[in-house]
Amino acid sequence: MSSTTKILPLKKLATLRELWRWEGRAVVFTNGVFDLLHAGHVKVLEKAKDSGDLLIVGINSDRSARALNKAPGRPVNAWRDRAEVVAALGCVDAVVKFDETTPAKLMARLKPDVQVKGGDYRPDDLPEAKHAGRVVIVALKKGYSTTGLIKRLQGKR
Repeated sequence: MSSTTKILPLKKLATLRELWRWEGRAVVFTNGVFDLLHAGHVKVLEKAKDSGDLLIVGINSDRSARALNKAPGRPVNAWRDRAEVVAALGCVDAVVKFDETTPAKLMARLKPDVQVKGGDYRPDDLPEAKHAGRVVIVALKKGYSTTGLIKRLQGKR
């Protein structure tokens, strides 16, 4: 399957989600900007996939990513490029865009069985978690962050 066929509009993904629910398949959801994909991202995505049958990844739109104020000039990569890289991973079943700073609306529509977030979050930090059956927090891979990677590339260790 081509990575681009995993990038779906919300309407189509919501229909698939209903089919997967009917089939009894556990749907896992995680989200992020995924702006310079690194081993830390991959670990979280692989652990997320281990929490169910199908993994949906919500990726912040460019506007949404900028609203998070991660750093000047972010995101480095445009949404479509970030989506194609994430979709190319074998553990990812579907990618969808969201335009808000949190995935609450997206999760309210998809109602995943499991929400997975990296260890820099606590369940109390996730108001959107009410739309998931349960929340799983995955320990982060020490020393990996996009901000840290950008600083190293700029020689600012």
